[in-house]
Amino acid sequence: MKKLINSPVDVVEEMIEGYVMAHPDYISQLPTNKRSLVTKKANKDRKVGILIGGGSGHEPAFMGYVGAGMADGVAVGNIFASPSPDPILEVTKAIDKGAGVVYLYGNYAGDVMNFGMAAEMADLEEDIEVGMALATDDVASALKAEKEKRRGIAGEFFVYKAAGAAADFGYGLNDVVRMAEKANENTRSMGVGLTPCSLPQTGEPSFEIGEDEMEIGLGHHGEPGIEKGKLESADRVAERLVRDILADIEINNGDDVAVLVNGLGSIPRMELYIVYRRVEQLLNELGITIYRSYVGDYITSLEMGGCSVTLMKLDDELKKAVHHPVDCPMFVQK
Repeated sequence: MKKLINSPVDVVEEMIEGYVMAHPDYISQLPTNKRSLVTKKANKDRKVGILIGGGSGHEPAFMGYVGAGMADGVAVGNIFASPSPDPILEVTKAIDKGAGVVYLYGNYAGDVMNFGMAAEMADLEEDIEVGMALATDDVASALKAEKEKRRGIAGEFFVYKAAGAAADFGYGLNDVVRMAEKANENTRSMGVGLTPCSLPQTGEPSFEIGEDEMEIGLGHHGEPGIEKGKLESADRVAERLVRDILADIEINNGDDVAVLVNGLGSIPRMELYIVYRRVEQLLNELGITIYRSYVGDYITSLEMGGCSVTLMKLDDELKKAVHHPVDCPMFVQK
């Protein structure tokens, strides 16, 4: 598949350089590590720092969510690969104000290992307390009884939103972690894959699928889903995704939710709104109120075709967090 790049070897560094150049009022690159970025729009009332990170290729995640109301810094990995402990530690030192730092990341083996190592290094070498919260919102990736094994996908966005708001509210370390975990516990996602992406290093498709097929539950890196079948209409896909989510989490008549319809990279916004239309119709029929909705490319997979639906069940505390304003390079909420 065609890529508009200079070199597969330098693609991540060149992307980061271009990103920092394009958003000079928002982002600083730490001189100690090119993969370590911090915000220029930190909330002065924050006590606790928020650090996010993961592999490249998911833009606007993760760099795009560093700014006012969300993360203070990000560690950037290679494409679909965890950042190493070194940039994570450098960001930790840069954003710590003496009250500790919270790490937010998806439940992937490399991230779990490297963020865990960085947390140990921050404690032993820098005397910085680190709290951690994992995103595990992907219904398709493990049974409900083993939800601690689930992947983090688009629902990570709501975890960042909740933790960033909590930090802005002046919460301490333990309460910021509690808010992030609460958001994750109340969030479920389900996706569908239509076409593969390709890594710049290989140019080969990340998975194989027929022109008239779709795959329910496909992962953001091309991990196998739970069912492959004939391509269906947008309404039928939306119904399947919402049905699987509501089978996994109790959301009832009278409850409020935040909704995210997320594109994986190449699906047109037009199609995402068609999916959202049916999602809202289904929730209205069940008496579930949409408190706030988000439609677009929030956590992608290079040029993969497909989308996901995410629902977060809300209480008053989570509503306040969802409503909180944000000013990041790739996401602004008034």
